[in-house]
Amino acid sequence: MTGKAQFSEQEWDLVRMAPATAGLIVIASERGGTLRETFEMAQTYADTRSKQGNSELLDAVVAAKPERDHQRYHSVDELKQAGLGHIREAIELLESKATPEEVDEYRGFVVEVARRVAERHEEDGRQVSPSEQTALDEIAGAVAAG
Repeated sequence: MTGKAQFSEQEWDLVRMAPATAGLIVIASERGGTLRETFEMAQTYADTRSKQGNSELLDAVVAAKPERDHQRYHSVDELKQAGLGHIREAIELLESKATPEEVDEYRGFVVEVARRVAERHEEDGRQVSPSEQTALDEIAGAVAAG
């Protein structure tokens, strides 16, 4: 089992922040619903936390309060590109330190956070807007590319 102790502080921050970054990418992809989408991200963490015990790694990630990236980005595109890079880096790091099962669970959690955020607020009569779907697709690509 892989836990927080197997990572440096900087590595752990990367692993811990990638799921919230995925949610932030989706939130930034479409105007409106920011507050509800932010609450949904926190609820996803809480729901996953309530199922603790299957993975020491995922348990440690969801035990940490989700935080937004405090780095200042000059545009949504800059946030998206940097965020997708962080997600890829986190997956690559996990592939070198965690079991394949743990990496798959983590990948699933990152995608679930993004999906639930996208589905939380309806835009123009759609559950997921085209720009949110694009963000989801890009996140799925980053998670798979690791």
